Amino acid sequence: MNRKIVHIALFITLIGLLLLLPILPFFRVDLTSEKRFSIAIQSRKLMQELNQPVHVTIYSGGKVDANFARLNKATRELLEELNIYATKRVSYQFVNPSESTSEEERNKTYFTLEQRGLRSMSVASRDANGQITRSIVFPWAEVVIGKDTTPVCLLQPDGQRDGENGINRAIENLEFQFTDAIRILNKNKIEKIAFLEGHDELPEELVYDVSEAFSRYFQIDRGVIGLETDILDEYKAIVIAKPTKPFSESDKYIIDQYIMNGGRVLWLIDGVQIAENNLTQKGVAPLLPLDINLNDQLFRYGVRITNTLVQDAQCAYIPINIAKPGEPAVFEPIPWFYTPLLLPSPINPVTKNLMQVKANFASVLDFTNNENLVEKEILLITSNATRVSQAPATIDLTQLLENSKREGYFFTKYQPVAASLQGVFPSNFPSRGRMIPNGIINNKPHRDESLPTRMVVIADGDIIRNDIEHSAQGIRIIPAGYDRSSHMTFGNKDFLLNSILYLTDDQDWLSLRNRTFKLHLLNKTAVNTNRFFWQWSNILLPLALLSIFGTIHFTIRRKRFKKG
Repeated sequence: MNRKIVHIALFITLIGLLLLLPILPFFRVDLTSEKRFSIAIQSRKLMQELNQPVHVTIYSGGKVDANFARLNKATRELLEELNIYATKRVSYQFVNPSESTSEEERNKTYFTLEQRGLRSMSVASRDANGQITRSIVFPWAEVVIGKDTTPVCLLQPDGQRDGENGINRAIENLEFQFTDAIRILNKNKIEKIAFLEGHDELPEELVYDVSEAFSRYFQIDRGVIGLETDILDEYKAIVIAKPTKPFSESDKYIIDQYIMNGGRVLWLIDGVQIAENNLTQKGVAPLLPLDINLNDQLFRYGVRITNTLVQDAQCAYIPINIAKPGEPAVFEPIPWFYTPLLLPSPINPVTKNLMQVKANFASVLDFTNNENLVEKEILLITSNATRVSQAPATIDLTQLLENSKREGYFFTKYQPVAASLQGVFPSNFPSRGRMIPNGIINNKPHRDESLPTRMVVIADGDIIRNDIEHSAQGIRIIPAGYDRSSHMTFGNKDFLLNSILYLTDDQDWLSLRNRTFKLHLLNKTAVNTNRFFWQWSNILLPLALLSIFGTIHFTIRRKRFKKG
């Protein structure tokens, strides 16, 4: 009787719990050590603020190799996770651009995708017999909200990583890539950034490539500063791109007070000046310090751009005419030590998973002590084979080529060229120590100490520069970071885009790029050698265990009923 009452009580309790389940708070538990199947708090909040449904088309569908299948699976899982937290539905579909049996239709589809900026990749896969096959894939997705569409690159081409590591890196970036696209399309207000003019900065056409990348997120303005202290307040960040003329005290004051009120600055400043045409044509040029009257201001903020020139054994190549005078030109590529390929920090979200960044006549950064109120992190450094020259000096190419062959010529290593600074900055115009420049129109109170803010300082203005080519068809923009000798495009644009996103990132979205998933790789040699053993083991071992368990269970039951 008591047992019957206990059973009834348990049954009623179970029914009660089942009835309570619908009103319990929603929760999910991720038991993986890396939280692989969890999305960040920022992502959850974004999905809860959706104004319209989201539809995603992924173009890497169809028959793909194991690596792309893993990327597709991770993409599907992420979109399903985003949909769980979304107030509006997130739907998706996989499309195979190569599914048409007609080569004409397939090429037409390829052309349409390429016209939309979705570049294809040729992927080589090797079967168990060592046979290599190549296929065309489009590692892209398109996110659609309402009438607006934006592309998402699922896999950035990178020759520095093999297939499995490249796919793992892509999976780590998936959440940032998709939430970044959704943020852009879901924005109600477009923020503004400004390129400063008036100090012989790079003109608009020479920063067009990077400006176009910025315009995906911001309205881009250009102009001189003026005399009103609040003229920059409407801008989320300002860009100072390779100025060559000195800043006036009034310009410095307005930039200073912009920073004191929480403004963000991307500085791209050269430490030296050199006549490049003389160097390439005559082989000799003077190296002179470049003073644009910003040294005291940057020093006050915690950094100094030294009057130095970096040479690096890890560099780009340029073609040099090695023919004797009077003979036909014979060009041979030689290492151009003044164009170092800078190493990005692997731990900072601004530079994580970034390709090398191509610099040109770069200088070295030096950090100053400002009472630990500012946190400084190095973003770009030279390689472990670097030489630093102090200006003024003379550069002689003939002497350079001879000296570079000597052992010990590259005597230093890992020199910082770019850094981020974050914290509370002291004013360069303290009220008790420096007069406000004449002519300034004060539209807001003077501040001696900044609100918490950020800046990125780069000791090379050419990192943002793109070349242009004139032809009968018009002007062609050569991407920033493009190297004509190797035909490679380095990570300049991505680095600068990440830098401006870091500066304007109040919700720490870039931290999503710090996610790391461990790659547990199989031993390919062991797998190929013992392939049939493991295949048959996986088939026969479960059956054998099931048979043994069934026999034992049947024997025990038989003995028990025999005794009874």
